[in-house]
Amino acid sequence: MKKFALAAALSVAASTGYAGTLAEPVIEAPVIVEETSASSSAAAVWVPLLLLAIVAAVVIAD
Repeated sequence: MKKFALAAALSVAASTGYAGTLAEPVIEAPVIVEETSASSSAAAVWVPLLLLAIVAAVVIAD
């Protein structure tokens, strides 16, 4: 019985040694997200407002 217990203990200890693999781990490259900077130009707001004011002035003048 002691030999059986010893054999079982050795087989459990030996099997945990082979649990891993010898292959290199696969490491994925990190995803880098570049944030777009906000436009510093105010022309995107002022030009349409100026055109709207001109159209409104033309409509009112008629």
